[in-house]
Amino acid sequence: MKFLPLTAAYLLSSTALAAPGSGLAERIHRRTLARQTHPLDPSQNATQDDDSGGGGGQFRKVGGANVAYSNNWAGAVRERPPPEGPYTAVTATFAIPEPTAVSGQESEAGSAWVGIDGDTHSAAILQTGVDFYDEGGQTRNNPWFEWYPNSAVDFEELTVNTGDVVVAIVESFSPSRGRAIIENRSTGQRASRVVSAPNAQATLKGENADWVVEDFTAGDSMVALADFSEVVFWGVEARAGGRRFNADGATVIELQQGDKILTEVTAQGEVVSVKYKSF
Repeated sequence: MKFLPLTAAYLLSSTALAAPGSGLAERIHRRTLARQTHPLDPSQNATQDDDSGGGGGQFRKVGGANVAYSNNWAGAVRERPPPEGPYTAVTATFAIPEPTAVSGQESEAGSAWVGIDGDTHSAAILQTGVDFYDEGGQTRNNPWFEWYPNSAVDFEELTVNTGDVVVAIVESFSPSRGRAIIENRSTGQRASRVVSAPNAQATLKGENADWVVEDFTAGDSMVALADFSEVVFWGVEARAGGRRFNADGATVIELQQGDKILTEVTAQGEVVSVKYKSF
């Protein structure tokens, strides 16, 4: 499918809707005040290899790309904005995967999203995406937006299902104000929110552009990560200083928990692929 370029006209045509209340949401089925994305958490068991088999520490090189290891993120992150200015918009298109339980727990999940910041030195993330759950063989999906460290909020008016193709967009108007948009290309539905930084310390620096599959946090712990097979972000685009960038030059983030690397990520041009590795 050809990606519709991110344009100012597209973004400015969005209508901000009243934010829904989260108190009615079920803890397992929806994002609530206890449901959060977190900044990239470096793996404490970082793989020590590179293309030549030598020691690489937390970073290594694969196919010319830097690779880092995280306890909660997998995907690609552009870590340095260009001289023209910070990253102010990030977008991608992806199909919602069908999750499969792998550890026998009642609920297993994951999340696919795009965002600004969350790696390196930022204490804030502006992001939007879709959670996918396997709950006893039943699949559930929640579209959401978030300005971390606030918790995520569902787009209550937007329905998304397994296999639907969605476009996710975030843009910042300033370090403390921005917009999140999700369009369900499969149904024609679209939702948008204008959001603000939750406090003076949680302002965007525009240091990172993110395309991520995450093992997110609910309550005090991370959810059990479902087997999501593969999430492919296409039409990958970040905007900075009036220029547009793709995933070339981005750092590849592999999800590693304990001694297991759970993903296989590639990032090239307008495509970022995140595959779940079965054991």
